[in-house]
Amino acid sequence: MSCGKPHATPCSEVLAKVYAYIDGELEEANCADIRVHLDECAPCLEEYGLEEVVKKLIAKHCGCDPVPGDLRGKVLTRLEAARADMQIREAHAE
Repeated sequence: MSCGKPHATPCSEVLAKVYAYIDGELEEANCADIRVHLDECAPCLEEYGLEEVVKKLIAKHCGCDPVPGDLRGKVLTRLEAARADMQIREAHAE
């Protein structure tokens, strides 16, 4: 995922840190970099919005229910596929 424009913080780095950003686990300097990038990059902002909504829905509806054993693997596989796709798009944009 990339808008094709150069950013101080690359799209791939934003996507790699989006969960930590949503959880408030990044240092303020990193948060500021992510916020600036999201203000400039509509595709990443869209991805961030989706990730935040999905995470809130899971927390709201699953509460303390056990997580299915294969969920982590499925999520990691999808994230890796998205990162690979983003890297391909960024390489073609250069």
